[in-house]
Amino acid sequence: QIVLVSGHLDSWDVGQGAMDDGGGAFISWEALSLIKDLGLRPKRTLRLVLWTAEEQGGIGAEQYYQLHKENISNFDIVMESDEGTFKPSGLGFTGNAKARDIVKEIMTLLQPINVTDVYDNADGTDIDYWMRDGVPGASLRDDLSKYFWFHHSQGDTMTVQDPNQMNLCAAVWTVVSYVIADMEEMLPR
Repeated sequence: QIVLVSGHLDSWDVGQGAMDDGGGAFISWEALSLIKDLGLRPKRTLRLVLWTAEEQGGIGAEQYYQLHKENISNFDIVMESDEGTFKPSGLGFTGNAKARDIVKEIMTLLQPINVTDVYDNADGTDIDYWMRDGVPGASLRDDLSKYFWFHHSQGDTMTVQDPNQMNLCAAVWTVVSYVIADMEEMLPR
């Protein structure tokens, strides 16, 4: 059984793609790294996917889906970060009411950093195939007020990234992915 965390590498026009979506790739990598460094071993496999060709129609996501859809019942949740890694506020979530209640309970663990909201609908080109077929999905929600200052511009460089805000985003990704991966049962569908 698999809990998938992801971001994509899609700097295809200008800039370095540090925010879009290097930040999402980084926090996904960092979540697994933190879990390993803490010596935690969840019941399910945590899988990191760094998607490619999202801007060219989600070609990488479609290929991955085609290769793994026969095992769709083993995917517990698919998580994608693609809206920057600014100050996080919570998760967008797609799934049934019982799964949403579980995710809301998990998010209470993040009260100390004031990131507890669960919004309707996860967003993510790379996880849409899975959610369409009933796999619960989550996307990071954060402060988008500066996102389009840098999106697909020469300004999308490492200087955009605030290490403290990225650490908060990584904390959200780490807690949510680990707790779901370590629950007795998969999220209900």
